[in-house]
Amino acid sequence: MSLTERILAPIAAWIIAVISAGGYAGIAFLMAIESACIPLPSEIIMPFSGYLVSTGRFNLYLVATAGAIGCNLGSIVAYEVGKHGGRAFVARWGRYVLLNMDHLDQAERFFARWGSITVLVCRLLPFVRSFIAFPAGVARMPLLRFHIYTFIGSWPWCFALAWVGMKLGAAWATDPRLSHILHGADAAVVAALAAGIVWFVWREIKKRKAR
Repeated sequence: MSLTERILAPIAAWIIAVISAGGYAGIAFLMAIESACIPLPSEIIMPFSGYLVSTGRFNLYLVATAGAIGCNLGSIVAYEVGKHGGRAFVARWGRYVLLNMDHLDQAERFFARWGSITVLVCRLLPFVRSFIAFPAGVARMPLLRFHIYTFIGSWPWCFALAWVGMKLGAAWATDPRLSHILHGADAAVVAALAAGIVWFVWREIKKRKAR
């Protein structure tokens, strides 16, 4: 088992335990953590929830709705921190969640050009979706509109990941070849994630040294 797999395994185990024990509330709780700028991957949370749909425990639409509600709840934290902490907060603490002034400048340019729709679109994008609430708070986006766009943007993301988990769960029970295929695919995904994380962190360190 690689180092990355060793790191991800306990996180995945904890996510599975929370969902198994908490049901829909557990899904909402985990997605709230992810949307509060804490790196907890929805790519594990929602597919496992979808797998439980395939076993008959959950309903696919309720799973997606619980995930989207969690995104709204967690986003409140990030929005309020952005609203009251502003750029000074990013300058001092942003590095702890891999967020820097360049990211904030980019988000503010998006807001300046596209307005509030930025929140809806970014909720459909990996990585960006986890911290978009912060610049929305900095921009003091109207709160009701923020929550509406957050929910509308988050629901398809949650649904798509849960649907994939449901389909894989159903296929797992009927096709014995799938276990072997997924094992190889899992290794490739972990390797790609590790490479992406290393590249991103290296780029951020290089930027800071250049300043």
